[in-house]
Amino acid sequence: MPRKFLVTAALVLLLVACGKQQESSPALEPADSVFIGSHILTMDPNMPSAEAVAVRGEHIVFVGDRSGVKAFTGDKTRVVNLGDHALLPGFIDAHGHFTFTARTIDFANLSSPPVGKAESVDDIVTLLKAHIAETQPGAGEWVTGYGYDDSLLEEGRHPTRKDLDQVSTEHPIYLMHVSTHLAAVNSAALAAVGIDANSTNPPGGIIRRWPGTDEPNGVMEETAASTFLFARMGEIDAQRFTDKIARAIELYAGYGITTIQDGASSLSDVEALRAIASKGGVTADVAMFPYANSLQDEDFASFNYDGDYLNGVRVAGVKFVIDGSPQGRTAWMTRPYDELPEGAKQGYVAYAAADVEDYKKNVAQLVTRGVPVLVHANGDAAIDAMMDGIDDAIIGTAIADHRSVIIHAQLMRQDQLDRAATLKLVPSFFSAHSFFWGDWHRLSFGEERASGISPAASALAKGVPFTIHNDAPVVPPDMMRLVWATVNRTTRSGYVLGPEERLSVTQALHAITLGAAYQYFEEDTKGSLTVGKQADLVILGADPLEVAPATLADVPIVETFSRGKTIFKRKSSH
Repeated sequence: MPRKFLVTAALVLLLVACGKQQESSPALEPADSVFIGSHILTMDPNMPSAEAVAVRGEHIVFVGDRSGVKAFTGDKTRVVNLGDHALLPGFIDAHGHFTFTARTIDFANLSSPPVGKAESVDDIVTLLKAHIAETQPGAGEWVTGYGYDDSLLEEGRHPTRKDLDQVSTEHPIYLMHVSTHLAAVNSAALAAVGIDANSTNPPGGIIRRWPGTDEPNGVMEETAASTFLFARMGEIDAQRFTDKIARAIELYAGYGITTIQDGASSLSDVEALRAIASKGGVTADVAMFPYANSLQDEDFASFNYDGDYLNGVRVAGVKFVIDGSPQGRTAWMTRPYDELPEGAKQGYVAYAAADVEDYKKNVAQLVTRGVPVLVHANGDAAIDAMMDGIDDAIIGTAIADHRSVIIHAQLMRQDQLDRAATLKLVPSFFSAHSFFWGDWHRLSFGEERASGISPAASALAKGVPFTIHNDAPVVPPDMMRLVWATVNRTTRSGYVLGPEERLSVTQALHAITLGAAYQYFEEDTKGSLTVGKQADLVILGADPLEVAPATLADVPIVETFSRGKTIFKRKSSH
């Protein structure tokens, strides 16, 4: 089974020795850094607060009071007096797509406010024209944008091939929907991948057509959209990829993140990132989960994962995808949608985006061998299928500590939370949805189901361990905005969506620190400011327990430390 990451015997002996020296010897080896203040939130249930923390090398060597840390302070020790700032363990990205984020870092940003400036289809056309003018792509080169959201555009629809043909008929154009599960393309892109009126819908996907015809209108769902994703997200040269990785790490670190997830990694990206890491190019920890839906059947019986990080990278398990997204109205449901996507008929419940029987067969091979798995399941029908696969894998056995993760778990029912407790599953809630798409979900699912989106408080009450996440690049990996959304559950219109599912600030912070470490089987080395743990720290501009809950998203990241070293520092405003 996945082993817990235990402190090495050598480190244990060192810490015991340090503890004795702390009490009796002024000659204790000085720390590299000491942090002193009245706003140190350790997230350690055995010592929730402290006045001082000391770091030597890659580990925390002291947590306690101001007088005790003096023994760790030498002439060369960096002493940080926090003042009104707060010190917390580094934030842990419970789910996202790191290499995907790196690849999109230079794409045209077509997001709606507050992430971008696109409020209409006309805005998208204007932004794309400006992007082409600025980047000057070569003849026939693809033009790519990300983040458009039909639910927020004035027209209330996706851009079509006709809209995008206004931008260019020379360049293939691919726009990635904010959910990543849909796409909008122009005529040149359709021609580039060979899709026309004679093309049939691929399994698990839909090619939308002009009404009354077989002619594609440029909007693609699920596996049909993936055709363009794979065409556009192909190999890039090693130096460009290295540069993008460095910029992406800086992006994540700027939000206080010290452990980053790459969900649904390609095997080629695993090797590429390992090569970058071997040269010191990965300064945070990156946990990679290869994309199970693209693996061959024979791969599952022999798949191996890494117990430890090597130069900041490890393969931490496998990622499956069962359905689509609620914001794209492709989340697979047991009850029909209240408001339908274009072209759907009454009774529409969406569909599985993968062969469920294949999933069950393959996930069983992994779980019984102790390989951690993440399973994307948004709709309650997909969550049922996810749970059935885990149940089948462990039936008739003592339930092991497998911690299989339900990624997103957006429309999780109360009875499914009970079943999750029995099966020892870990839902990771995409709780940023309450702000970004809460109003949209009220239309799609009605008030009752929409109010139950990301049922974190119910999970807590039922004793189900859970995490929360942003799913970058779907939304930026902004952890304080994620905490704000989870605590307030306020939609764009100001409506409080399911107030009974709100968490306290402490509970939300736990979900991105020690709770997330537990999801990764890393609670013995990360997630709290505890002696012996890895020195992953973040300094915030204010104490999140003392600010008004409505202002949590505005709390700035001042400095982020990974393994004891600064990987982000906010530039002074002076």
